[in-house]
Amino acid sequence: MSSVGLNKWIVSGNLAADAEIKTVDLRSGEKAKVAKATLYVRGVRNRDESFTISLSIWEKSSAWRTLPFLKKGSLIICTGKVEPNPYMSSNGNTPRAGLTMTVLDIDLDNVKSVEDEEDQADDDRANAENAVAV
Repeated sequence: MSSVGLNKWIVSGNLAADAEIKTVDLRSGEKAKVAKATLYVRGVRNRDESFTISLSIWEKSSAWRTLPFLKKGSLIICTGKVEPNPYMSSNGNTPRAGLTMTVLDIDLDNVKSVEDEEDQADDDRANAENAVAV
């Protein structure tokens, strides 16, 4: 198999928010569901090297099965096709570009759950009480 012209990327990062499902109209006149999310990718050496990628997860992809687990803060590994997304900035009309990934598959690395959020809130309350007592 030749890999000439292959657009397949693997990227790992944390979800900026829960994935949101939308229904879109296709050119064929049919409707399809797509989940949208934003992945925050941290720089290896420096936080200034961090960036975000807009994710599109289509209902017929194998990544669709992971939707119930795609919660804010979850660390995931995405495989898919990446394309630049050019736009004009709102301040100064400067040309900019972002990245958009059509996700084919997702591996769950460290998934945030409701229990994790409750435990974190309990820890935060306990730390606040200890700080006041000291």
